Amino acid sequence: MLLVYTSIVQVRTVRYHEIANSLRARIEGRVVSAGRVLPSEAELSAEFKVSRVTVRRALEILRDEGLVVSRQGFGWVIPSDQLTQTLGRLGTIEEQMLANGMLSERRIVEFGFEKATRKVAKVLNCDQVLRVKRVNTADGEPFAVVTVWCPFELGQHLSRKEVEQSAFYELLNVPIGGATQTIGADSATKTDAALLEVPTGSPILHCERITRDVTGNAVLLSHHVFAAHRTNFVVDLPSAGKSIAPSGMRLVD
Repeated sequence: MLLVYTSIVQVRTVRYHEIANSLRARIEGRVVSAGRVLPSEAELSAEFKVSRVTVRRALEILRDEGLVVSRQGFGWVIPSDQLTQTLGRLGTIEEQMLANGMLSERRIVEFGFEKATRKVAKVLNCDQVLRVKRVNTADGEPFAVVTVWCPFELGQHLSRKEVEQSAFYELLNVPIGGATQTIGADSATKTDAALLEVPTGSPILHCERITRDVTGNAVLLSHHVFAAHRTNFVVDLPSAGKSIAPSGMRLVD
């Protein structure tokens, strides 16, 4: 009689290779697409009915193959090309995506006319506004959550369909003179995390933009939220003259 002994170590080794093979098939079969955050180690542990140590060994195999990366605040992510946004000129998210060779779409989440909050009223100098909240996608994946406020008198003729199909800059019958944009870092709220399909509390970049017409009056206020692992901002710095501060940038306390 032939006796075969299988150690616990051998079983565990086989198991994490099986898990790695399963996850690899999902990634290569595009069941989970580039830029997506994988389920947490705890969720994968429950799915495969193994310890988190075994799951981590499987993920480390995929990391060594370049199929996943570990990002603080996100967990394990399928790597993708980040969208580079330049800050040297005024433009739209859609223009930036096109420059990066990505397909851009908008999905309207909220659309309505309402009383302006104190902050919005102060910026736009009006009492009633059109507020639009949307999700911008890049190649079908959620990329940004954008909320735009527009004075009622400028936006009263706009429909939900129009703002889903075209940028506000194209829809407003107002010559645009420029904008001021403030960029910061934060953690994703539960609502924004759900729309961006990232874990709650994960790192985000947020931008507030005040767009003005040629006379200097504010015509749009917008707030943009980006998952930090999907985008970066690039500023071209002029040669140093009397000041080493780049044109158009300043520190905000």
